[in-house]
Order: sequence, then C-alpha cells, then structure tokens
Amino acid sequence: MRRLHLIALLLLLVAPAHFAAEAPKAWSLIAPKEPSLPTVGNAAWPKQDLDRFVLAKLEASGLQPAASAEPSVLVRRLFLDLIGMPPSPSQMKQALAESYEAVVERLLASQAYGERWARHWLDVVRYAESNGRESNLAYPHAWRYRDYVIEAIREDVPYDRFLYEQIAGDLLPTKTAPERARLLIATGFLAFGAKGLNEMNKAQFEADVVDEQLDAVCRSTMASSIACARCHDHKTDPFSMEDYYAMVGIFKSTKTHFGTWIDSENNNGSTLLTLPGIPGQLIPNRSLAPQEVAKLRADLAKLNAEDKTQQEYMAKAAAEGRDLSGEFYELLRNTLRIYWSRGGLEGKLQTVNDMGIALPLCMGTQEAAAMVESPLYSRGEITQPGAMIRRGFPKAFQHRPNIPAGNSGRLELVQWLTHPSHPLTARVMVNRIWRHLFGTGLVRTVDDFGTTGEAPSHPELLDHLALRFMKAGWSVKSMIKEMVLSATYRQRAGEQPSDPDNRLLSHYSRRRLEAEVIRDSMLSVSGLLDTKPRPGSLVATLDGQSVSLMAFNPKLPSDLDGSRHRSIYLPVVRDHLPDVLEQFDLANPSLVTGDRTTTNVPTQALYLLNGPFVQEQAKAMAQRLMEHSAEGSEQIDMAFQLAFCRKPTSHETTLVQQFFEASSASGVDALSAFCQSLLASAEFRLIE
Repeated sequence: MRRLHLIALLLLLVAPAHFAAEAPKAWSLIAPKEPSLPTVGNAAWPKQDLDRFVLAKLEASGLQPAASAEPSVLVRRLFLDLIGMPPSPSQMKQALAESYEAVVERLLASQAYGERWARHWLDVVRYAESNGRESNLAYPHAWRYRDYVIEAIREDVPYDRFLYEQIAGDLLPTKTAPERARLLIATGFLAFGAKGLNEMNKAQFEADVVDEQLDAVCRSTMASSIACARCHDHKTDPFSMEDYYAMVGIFKSTKTHFGTWIDSENNNGSTLLTLPGIPGQLIPNRSLAPQEVAKLRADLAKLNAEDKTQQEYMAKAAAEGRDLSGEFYELLRNTLRIYWSRGGLEGKLQTVNDMGIALPLCMGTQEAAAMVESPLYSRGEITQPGAMIRRGFPKAFQHRPNIPAGNSGRLELVQWLTHPSHPLTARVMVNRIWRHLFGTGLVRTVDDFGTTGEAPSHPELLDHLALRFMKAGWSVKSMIKEMVLSATYRQRAGEQPSDPDNRLLSHYSRRRLEAEVIRDSMLSVSGLLDTKPRPGSLVATLDGQSVSLMAFNPKLPSDLDGSRHRSIYLPVVRDHLPDVLEQFDLANPSLVTGDRTTTNVPTQALYLLNGPFVQEQAKAMAQRLMEHSAEGSEQIDMAFQLAFCRKPTSHETTLVQQFFEASSASGVDALSAFCQSLLASAEFRLIE
C-alpha cells in the first residue's frame, strides 16, 4: 500500500496538467452563488444576516454562541480593531453614552481608521522603503504610496477602483493635475518590490522584476500562486506555463520607475515619475543652487566624453588588429568608474529641474515604448526561449477579456480581476477583512486559496459576504461595519471545549495585538503620541544610499524609532526594521502577507523590561498620573483605566499599594516601574 501511494505521488508530480484536467474544479475557482439564509432555532440572536450562517452551524453541532461581551470590553475591542489604539477614559465615557452603531460610524470616519487599516494593505502589497537583497538601496520616494493608501482607505475608495488605481492608474482618465499625480503614485504598488540590482544580465533582471510583479498582483488579489508556473506547469493548481507567460507579456509591456541609479552596488538604474500639480519632496534642503546643477551637468558631460574617447580607442585598436589584453584591467576599471559615476550624477540631476528646484517625484509605472509578447522559456531559462505566447489570462477562469495589440494589458487585467464572475477577488478581500476582525479567516490560509490551502469553515457565509461586498459597491467600510455590528463579533471571549480552535465561531478569540498597535497604544497611554501625519519619511533623507551605511548616518536614530508619530510612519527598510516592530512580528516587507505570524519569545519580554522606548513611555505615563492626582489610590485607578480600560479590583489596588510601600525607589521611580509593569503585561497586549 505504501508503494502504491509513492507511485501515485510520482505520477502527480510528473504529469500535473493531466491530473488537473481530470480533477473536479476547485471550490475557489467556481464563481460564488448566493445561498439561502439558513433557518435557526434561536431567532432572537442574529443581528445581521451573517449571524444566521454562524448560528446554523453552531446549532447543527449542538452548540450555542457565547453571551455578549461587556459594553466597556466591546468599546475597547472596537477602538483597537478600527483605529489601533485604546480609548482614553474620556473617550470610553463618551462611547458608553452613545449607541454601539454610532461609535462604529465615528471611528470609521476618523483619520486614525485610515492609518490603522492602511497598514493591513501595506502588509499585503509588500510595501518597503528599500530594495532589500544584496544591493539594499533606499527608496526615498516610496512614502508617497503609503500616504496614498492611508487617504484611499479613509475615503473608502471602492475596492475595485482601488485596484484599478494601483495596477493601471496611469491609464485612467483624469480632469486635474493633482488627480493625475495621485494615480501615478498609486502605481507604486508595482515598483517597490525587491530586485536583484546587482544582476549583470539585463534580460534576466527584467524577467525577475516581471516575475515579482506578477506574483505580487496574483497573491495579493487572488491569493493564488500563478508565478509557480514559471518553470513548469503548476503542480497542484490548474495553471500552466502558457498561462504564466501570457501574463508575463502584460508586465513586459510595462515600464517600471523604481528610482535607484547606477552605482557600485547597482547595475540596473531607473528613472522616477515627475508628478504634476503637487509640491516637491517636503524634505528640507532637497534643492540645489543653479551653479551646482551646472557643475553636475559639466561633470556628466566630461564623463560622457571620456567614455566616447575610450570607445573610439578600443574600436580603432580592433580595426587595426592590435592586442589590448595588456590594457584589459585598466580599461575595465575606467569603464566601471565612468559607469558608476555617471549613474550617480544622472540620479541627482533627475531629482531637480534646470534651476535646481527639487521635483515632486514618485515610483510607479507607465506603458512601455513597445507592446510585446513573451516567449515560453523552457524551465524558466531565458537562454531557452520557445514559442511566443499571446498576452492573456489563465484558462481556468471562465471570463478572459482580450488584450488589444496597443495595450500592455494592465487595464484589462483589472477589468478581469473585478468582473462580477471572477471567483476569487471579492472572496479573498472579504476573507482578509474577516481575519483582521476575528483573528482567523473563514479560509484560514488567507494568502492561499489554492488546493494546498484550507477550505472555508463557512463556505456559504463566504459567498454571501463576497456577493454583498460587490453589490454594495465594493465598500470596505460597509463590510467592516456589517461585521462589527454582528452578534458574532460582539461575543464574549473565552473557550469552548467542543470548539477548541473556534472554527465554528462559538466565542470571540483572544489575540495579541500587532506590533504597531502595541507601540501606538503605549504612546497613547503615555500621552506622548503625535497624532499628526508625518510629512515624508526618514528614508527620504538618504538620497537612495545603501542601507549598509545607515548605521553611520548621524541623521538617523540607531533603531529608526526616534519618532512619536504613529507606527505606520516609521521607516520600513528591508533587513533593518525598527526594533519595537521587529520584536513583535512585523510582516516581512518582501512577501505578500495577509496573516502575520504571532510569536511568544524571550526577546519580547526582555524588550518590554529593558527597551528604552518602553521605559520612556512608562516615565511619561507616571508623569501623566502625577499631574492627574497626588493621591495614590486615584493614580492607581487612572493607570488601570488608561492601560486596560477598566478600574482595578480591590485586590489589585492592595497589591500595588503594597508595592509602593515596599519599594526603596523614590515616588516617581516607583510609579514609573508600576506603569512599566502595566505596559509589559499580557492584558495590555491582548484584545478580547
């Protein structure tokens, strides 16, 4: 029997296309259909239609939902989920005096909501401000995309339009220059992926960039790994190499502006897009004096002349049959010097106009000069091109629009993704939203809707939500509101022995807060939080330099955490993340991530006990308590309300008072230590 299993596995590996053709279509590739609302026994419990699907499954398993959480617990839950910070005592008081729905609407209308939920999308699109890999150069202009996402989320740009803007924004009609600039910035989604900048083979570099773009689009929108078919037909999902190279042509017909210039760590420089109708870099000292521009142009002309002279010398020697092998290394060194120096000069000159005034620039994409098809490369090797593959979309999907000869296909790509019959796009986004509110997706493998992923726990509910999402105009805010107003979301946290993983949603799942929420909550509780958006980015001061030199840059704090703005404005530098974010499992900015891992390791405890940032917040919180009251019991009461959104029990108050009495430290130091114990506690880091 074991031998038969092995043979079957080998046959599957060597002939995936055959088996895919014979196998029934996967659930995720069948368009969603509206299910009937199930009948439930406890008709008084559901508050939304989605509750009926949850309750029906619970009742079928002989279970009942948990009781509703306490009002103050629900308010804290809403604040943390929707804006990423706990309510202050005054905000808690206000919220408890309002209706639950009014609190939801007020939070969804806030700037803080945009900052909180933009971070979820930045995880998905592998947002970063440096290249990563061997040549980890800074992306000084990536921050514009970050700000674009915050604004789009806050303004509730419909999700289908949101995808149009990011994949084909440069192709959309506009009426004003600022709107044109906004759409160019949106296409940065395709530009800030990690690249092999030290790759000498230009064709290989292009193939790798296109592969990364294709993979990012497919994983982020469809939770599908079509890029796995680069070298062979997909082993488990119905995607062939022909499907892959049909999509490759779309991105080969696109010019990517990622804004690094050639230097000693970079063999593949790039331009940037100039933005119409908006201010410059927002960073001081970006402009150059006219004489500096003139000198840069003169230096560039000199290098070009040197290059021309050397090329003419080598051509003449070749024509005369002279042997230049003895001069080979000298000629090579001179070529590299010219190549790298010219790249640096061109990079500086592209950031200013002729008068030296800094230009508003962004990363992004445009149509290439020529529309091309891609050959099918045997085993993915660019040295082994085969038949040309017409640009198009995977055959496993019923609706596949044609791509006009004069278009790259990016516009048609988004039309395909957002077509009502597309089986994945709405499901995947609804599942991402569900995961952020309930801790686990209806499809637990949030980034994998293929056959190697898990089936949905509630397939009818997933289809119901996906169809409602599209019918309601693809509004993310409306979908969030529907979910948080549900009785399912309002349940008390706890455990159900018959539902240990909570796949039946018999209670609310406690979970640890994300790294950014932990940091922002500490700043909020301490009173040090600067709620204003940060202009630009710390990375914008680096001029595209190598991340390896960041430790020597006096402008930068050693841990990149010198700001008191919200965490979304901290630099996201590949391989050099801020300490507080890296300790608590920030998403890898080189990967599409809709479901962060949650670790519990000793270094987190050490950071909470010894980290300068945590100690600073504890001292500021202690000062805030002293300004609130000189009375110890009132300070304790206020501290618990700030940190946990509740009053202490009598036992807790007694323990804290005993700590103060036994402490040898001065009053303010003892109070700081007490505050730090609250900030380091599990209750502070949990949402329940």
